[in-house]
Amino acid sequence: MHLLDIDQLRTFVAIADTGSFTRAAEIVHKTQSAVSMQMKRLEDRVGKTIFERDGRLSKLTDEGERLLDYARRIVRLNSECMASFNDNELTGRVRLGLPDDYADRYLPEILARFSRSNPKAEVTVVCEPSHNLIERVQHSDLDLAIITHVDRRGPSEIVRIEQLLWVTSARHGVHEESPVPLALGRPNCDWRHSATEVLESADRTFRVAYVSYHSTAVGAAVLAGLAVSVLPESAVRPGMRILGPSDGFPALPSCKIGLIRARGEENPLADALGVHIKQSLDNLGSTRTMAPLAAE
Repeated sequence: MHLLDIDQLRTFVAIADTGSFTRAAEIVHKTQSAVSMQMKRLEDRVGKTIFERDGRLSKLTDEGERLLDYARRIVRLNSECMASFNDNELTGRVRLGLPDDYADRYLPEILARFSRSNPKAEVTVVCEPSHNLIERVQHSDLDLAIITHVDRRGPSEIVRIEQLLWVTSARHGVHEESPVPLALGRPNCDWRHSATEVLESADRTFRVAYVSYHSTAVGAAVLAGLAVSVLPESAVRPGMRILGPSDGFPALPSCKIGLIRARGEENPLADALGVHIKQSLDNLGSTRTMAPLAAE
């Protein structure tokens, strides 16, 4: 059995990202002839042709596309492994994006873990909706982002799955109104789509009363007894009551939380932060065990 070479895989990923042996050679700091030789050896190892010419650019074959998925994971895992042992020496700046509702719940644990291991590193945090963050990562304005995963937006590394929940004020009866007033995200919000689709399927009348990108504003409307909303379990706060089928609110789908990263040159600091993000989210329990609700 032939073992794959990490250095060859790293060069292979660079070629796939740039579409050019020449530009990839600059990224991996090798000559173009050395890059070509590496790819010839990689093809010999896997026993398949992984590149074909498309004019002046290099295009992946079907076998090359299949190898690319494995190559990204192997290179990333190797970087994460080394970062987990060497992150005390890392310095510089890393840019992290996440929606504000995830920031409230996850960021304290993530930053605490990361800063203990990387006291000299600077973390720039950007809070925006997931679709904005995806674009910023694609344009390398962010190094990595925690997002709500939706298949149509492309792949991400799923790091946590939570249940979406209907919430209302524990001290008010707004959920009994008809039509029920809702506090939701903007029209392109996936949680909003889930909420309205479920209510429509159940023939429950509703009206959108409050709209905001920010979970703090949505939560304020709920706590004030002005509206019902949909939140992942991580965003449920004391003073909120969770609603279910017995209250006339059908079950909602789960929410997948994903991690995406900018392509290009290796970034050990981003790799180290990615390790801490996954460890932090894996260690966090459910909201209901950490912050008791006023009523349930």
